Order: sequence, then structure tokens, then C-alpha cells
Amino acid sequence: MVGLRNIRRLYAGFFFGLFVLLLWISDFKHMQGYATDLLLSLDPLTALATVLTSGTLYGGLALALLIVVGTLFYGRFFCSWICPLGILNQFMGWLFSFRRGVQACHDNRYRPIFQLKYFILLVLLVATLFGLLQIGWLDPLALMVRSFTTAVLPAWHHVSGAGPYIKTPLFQGALLIGGLFIGILLANRFLPRFWCRVLCPLGALLGLLALRAPYRIHRDLDRCTGCNKCQWHCQGACDPQGQLRVSECHLCMNCIESCPEGALHFGLPQQRSSAHQSLDINRRRVMETALASVMLMPMIQRSASARTLSSAGLIRPPGALDEVDFLARCIKCEACMRVCPTNVLQPALLEGGFEGIWTPLLNNQIGYCEHHCVLCGQVCPTAAIRPISVAEKVGAKPFEQPIKLGTAFFDHGRCLPWAMQTPCIVCEEVCPTSPKAIWYKKVEIPQRNGTMIALKQPYVEPDQCIGCGICENQCPVDDQRAIRVTSVGESRSQTNKMLLKKGG
Repeated sequence: MVGLRNIRRLYAGFFFGLFVLLLWISDFKHMQGYATDLLLSLDPLTALATVLTSGTLYGGLALALLIVVGTLFYGRFFCSWICPLGILNQFMGWLFSFRRGVQACHDNRYRPIFQLKYFILLVLLVATLFGLLQIGWLDPLALMVRSFTTAVLPAWHHVSGAGPYIKTPLFQGALLIGGLFIGILLANRFLPRFWCRVLCPLGALLGLLALRAPYRIHRDLDRCTGCNKCQWHCQGACDPQGQLRVSECHLCMNCIESCPEGALHFGLPQQRSSAHQSLDINRRRVMETALASVMLMPMIQRSASARTLSSAGLIRPPGALDEVDFLARCIKCEACMRVCPTNVLQPALLEGGFEGIWTPLLNNQIGYCEHHCVLCGQVCPTAAIRPISVAEKVGAKPFEQPIKLGTAFFDHGRCLPWAMQTPCIVCEEVCPTSPKAIWYKKVEIPQRNGTMIALKQPYVEPDQCIGCGICENQCPVDDQRAIRVTSVGESRSQTNKMLLKKGG
């Protein structure tokens, strides 16, 4: 007979495999027709946080209601059955499961530090009330997609040569992102499912929703002999041998399978079922944390340069919302970077201020925005990058103007025809617009020896430039390009415009 634990393992294997598969096929060759953002759309924390910051629920996130309803009835099934980070942590905990008997029971007992995740959730939700969406730092689904996109899959491709890439992509900050991911996994060496028990804000939210779940694990007081084998194998440290803590139970079903007396069952309570422990959180600490967060958030908000100043290097993907609205929706999952065919999308560091860390921006030194590519908006789970058509991007009918990411500017002190009297029109040749945004003027320049040399000196027509960055990317002046794109003039902003006007 197939037990509940084995059924859970089958589901866990399926959903983890689905996570890897969807991430693997999320590229410009394979993603057509597949809902590659499916698991991100199931995230209740993302749905709640984006509603609080933006005031709207993006249609794709409505799927998260399925998880909410399921949790209200059955408890935290998501953590061990669906969540890829929870499944991976459970596997790592199994690899490190060399402790037995008393030591295993000690590791799996409830600790007050497990309350920390609820305070983390509180701080993140208070931040959303100030328009600061920072749940992506610790949300397990966003964390998994970000880690696999920027660190795990590129490293795998670099080492093995096998993977979904033609060329191994490069991502700034990948060492930090990958290091944090490895640290989360290695923490299982010291405490099983450390992340899930102590830090996970999504687990905290689901734990709160599960408090009144009618279907839960019950212990038959007449059959239980107090052997503690259930606690030995417990993944949630929810005290199944005593008054089970429903908010901490991951429904791993290990306790049911390991009980030699059959004293544990999952379902509705029976006559001689044990009582359950309510959520053990100090209300005074909750109030203190909330008050401290309310005092701190305006300071963070004011220090965020992205809200007050236009950053020249902060070039967002095509279809990105205005900066304030963009930051109110972006969860830093980096799904857009996974599908980008030229590797131009990179995790921001401090270009967009503190709240913009790990949000996507264009780095034209690494790549450029492909003229007919709109994949980033198709995979964004929160519509921080709205879905657009190729026609809208390039300004084809019925659209009057193309989407403008920024404007290119020449540095005449570094441009070969201008500064070195060396023929070069690479930027004009690669410019994709029609008519071209880069044009040249034929001139004759006297050389030092008195002879004349014919050159083509390039110029930028600002009204034609769309800021795709291919000119900067292909410029042969390697160290600091002779033509660079800034965000000035971007379509998404009404204020980030050039001050100079024709006839002014």
C-alpha cells in the first residue's frame, strides 16, 4: 500500500522536476506556448504583497488563491509538496540525517527562534504599505528562480558544457546570489530545514492561514506510547508527540509513517485526539516590530535614489512600468533575465537605490536589447514588465512611436573618427531603426603630416534613437565605449527627458 509519505514524495518530485523543466525551457527557442511562470504565479505572498503596493492583483497571480484555499482547509501542504526550495531543503536535510535517537529528537523540537519568520513577514508587509516591495529577497520561489537563473544553471553549463545555453551567460552579483543559495542549503547541516523553520516569510504566511484548518494531523491518546519516533522524523519541528503546532506542520507525513502504533492520522479530529498548540508569539514584540518598521520605512523610502533622481545608468527592459510602479511590482525573481537572448538584462546593484537591488536593468557592455524580442514581458509574473507586442516595441502600425529605452550619446574624445582620425562606422551599421538613428557626415581632416584623410563622423538623431544599446555593445573601443546609452528620454517616464528642445 502506498503511504501518505510516498505520495508526498511523488508530488514533490513532480513539482521540483516541473520547476527545473519550466526554467530550462524558458528561452527564446523553447518557451513559445508554455506557461513558464506557472510556479511563480502560485505564490500567495507575491500576490498579497503586490496588491498592497500597487493596489491591483495581476491576473496571473489569481492562481495563488488555489494555494490559499487549500491551506485554509489542509494546512501548509505547499511547503513539502510543491515549494521547490522546501523540497530541496528537505532533500538536503535527508542527506545530512546522520543524527539518530535523542539527538534527532533534539534537532526536531520546537524552538522560540522559529518565531523569527513571522516577524520577517511582518516587516516585509509593513514595507509594502509604504510602497516598498522587498518580499523578493526572501520569498522562496523568487529566490529559487533568481539563484538558478544567475548562478546554478550558468555554473552547471560552464562546468559540464550541458545546459540550455549556446554560450554561458554572465551575471553581475552571481557570486553573492549563488553564495547565499549554497548557505541556505548548507544550513541543513546544523538544523534540518533551517530556512523553512526560521526564515521563510511565505511559510509564515501559510502558517497563519493554516491555524484553523479542519484537516490536520491528530494523535490518538489511547494508542500513543510516547516513543517519540514521530518527532525523530518530523520536518517542521511541530511537536507531533505532544500538542501539535499546526502553523509549523509541513505535512511531510513522516510522523504518520514512522509511528509503530498507528496513533497518528491525517484528517478530521476523532473522539480521543490530542489538543493542538496555538501560535506562540509575544504580542508585545509584534507591536514593537510593527512600530519600528513604520518608523524605519520612510527613511528607506526617502533614501531610495530611484524615487527622487533619474539615474543615467538605470535602463529598464522594454515594457517596464514607470519606476515607482515598477518597483511596486518587481519581486526580483530574474525570470526576465533567464529568457533574454543577449544576456543584456542584469541584476541591479545600487543603480536604483536600496529598493532596486536585484531588479533588472540593461548592461550594454554585456549585451543589447534585441530589436524584435519581447520575451521579458511574457514571463514577468507581476507585470512589472508588461506584456507587449513586437509591433508596439518597434512602433509599427497601429502604434505611432516605438518604445524608447533611452538615448545614445557620443564621447568625441574616444570616438575613433572624431578623436583618432581612424575610419569607423560600426555604430551606424548596426543601428536597427529605420531611418537609422545614427548617421554620419563625410569630412576631410588634415593630418599631422599635412595630408588630408576622408572620414565619416557619426552623429545621433535623438528622436530616432530607441536606446537598444547595440551601438554601445558593438563599439570597438572596449574599455569605455565611445558611444553610451543613458535612460534619458525613456518612454516610460514623463520626467526623465532631455532639457534641450528644438528651437528653445
